[in-house]
Amino acid sequence: MVAIYNEFHSKGLNIIGVSLDKEKTNWTEAIAKDKLSWIHVSNLMQWKDPIAKQYGIESIPSTIILDANGKIVAKDLFGEELKSKISELLK
Repeated sequence: MVAIYNEFHSKGLNIIGVSLDKEKTNWTEAIAKDKLSWIHVSNLMQWKDPIAKQYGIESIPSTIILDANGKIVAKDLFGEELKSKISELLK
């Protein structure tokens, strides 16, 4: 995700990381360790998190791509498939 973010952020890609952690320290330490520079949110409610429920998150990691209007255009893409879809959408 870091490489994809670095490649496409200047073209309009934004990432919001939603953590399903229970402990704030573990969550914030992981952000720092992995040098994740995008927006991060967490209610520290694990699987009871309202964001996870709203978007039907059933596994970690998960990806959801939203268009400029907030409409879901793809879910659970990873690697080259994710990169290709982002590239296509940002043309």
